[in-house]
This record gives sequence, structure tokens and C-alpha cells, in this order.
Amino acid sequence: MTTSIAHAALWTLCPRCGKGKLYSGLLKVAPRCTECGLDYAIFDAGDGPAVFVVLIAGGIVTAAALWVEFTFTPPIWVHAVLWIPLTTLLILAMLRWTKSLLLVLQYRHKAGEGRIDLP
Repeated sequence: MTTSIAHAALWTLCPRCGKGKLYSGLLKVAPRCTECGLDYAIFDAGDGPAVFVVLIAGGIVTAAALWVEFTFTPPIWVHAVLWIPLTTLLILAMLRWTKSLLLVLQYRHKAGEGRIDLP
């Protein structure tokens, strides 16, 4: 039984069975699915998720910081107290989901390393 891409990515579940956990830690991919035994070593998200997340989170936090600055003109320490923890939490939350989305998509589309067939 396969589960939907969105469901597997959002709940960080095995892309094949939809029951086993994809992660063994916050961002560490488990060695294999505990339910169906799918070997997760075939997956490699690389730096793709980090690039997307940093650019998106950076845009959100920058826009919010500019709005706060021009609306309330707080001292600089208020910006540090607001935006450093928010940026960290936003990146960690988004990185987990983005990484799982790319791993699930890799499995569904049977993506692998590029190969060149030479004559």
C-alpha cells in the first residue's frame, strides 16, 4: 500500500508503506523503515532542502523585521530577541518537512544518480 506524497512528507513517514518513521532524530534520516524494511540509504537530499528553506525563511523574517522596524522603531536588542529564535525555529521546522518532501519525491520518481550511456 502506498500513501500520498503530501501525507508521507507532512507526517515524515516512509514513502513506500506510509507507516514507518523517516527520521531517527530531528533531521537524521533513519537507516531503514521499521515497518516495511525499505533501505533509506538510497535517498540523498543533498543541500537542496537547506537552500530552499534558508531563502524562504530569510524572506519571511526580513519582511517581518522591516515591518516591525518601520512600524514600531524598537531598539536593536528587540530585533535580536525576536528574530534569532524565530529564524532558528522556522528553519528547523521547514527543513524537516522540505527534506522529507524531497526524499519522498526521490522514491516516487525513482530518482538516482545521473548516468551517461556511452557508445
